[in-house]
Amino acid sequence: MREFELLDELERRGLIVGVEHDAAQIEGLVVTQDTLVEGVHFRFDLIGWRELGFRAAAVNLSDLAASGAEPIALIVSLAAPDLDGAIELYEGIAEAGVPVRGGDTTRADAVVLSVTALGRSDRVPGRAGAKPGDLLVVTGPLGGAGAAFRAGRLARPPLRLAEGRRLAAVAHAMLDISDGLGPDAGHIAERSGCRLVVDLDRVPLTEGATLADLEFGEDYELLAATPDPLDFTVIGRCEEGSGVNVALGGWEHFG
Repeated sequence: MREFELLDELERRGLIVGVEHDAAQIEGLVVTQDTLVEGVHFRFDLIGWRELGFRAAAVNLSDLAASGAEPIALIVSLAAPDLDGAIELYEGIAEAGVPVRGGDTTRADAVVLSVTALGRSDRVPGRAGAKPGDLLVVTGPLGGAGAAFRAGRLARPPLRLAEGRRLAAVAHAMLDISDGLGPDAGHIAERSGCRLVVDLDRVPLTEGATLADLEFGEDYELLAATPDPLDFTVIGRCEEGSGVNVALGGWEHFG
């Protein structure tokens, strides 16, 4: 069973609810949580403690950006063999500009870093509202994470909070590109019940990146289906039908 098959089955059985979007909406709060595991999401030959801290904050804030949210707090839990890198880690988290308001520390054989981000949003587009006729837009160039990994490093995730708030005012659906352009477009197509047509010739690529790098994921730009593209790059459209027209792979934990 793969990750999204598990989520679908849990949802079908009523064991989880309201998990179809990038973040949960709970009594006026937008809440998201991500975990970074040493040897799975990062290695210390590719990233240092400070950059790891910023990365952990940024990947959570990306989900808030996709929800059009203004962040208000982070909750940080750290498991590690020792605490030698903890100060640097928290300095990196602080670079994201959102206060840490709690968390936990415990001992473990490898570093496991879990961050919960809380925010508020006037309007959360979610994944289920895309309509035929909508345009597909992205907030920045893609493929940079894959290109950086090929070069022996991890790319620093962008923070697209302001862009997310602007797009949330008009977009019918929006998420962040964490699994890869193809799978994430597929999430919108599945939840919205429409077909997403991506024009690969119009997809902006980071300098040095190739189309193959789109399958790496972890670009953390926003993908939105919107009747008004504002000033963002248009890379396709929504049509009647189902699925996505391009066969691009992406990140899958249990694939």
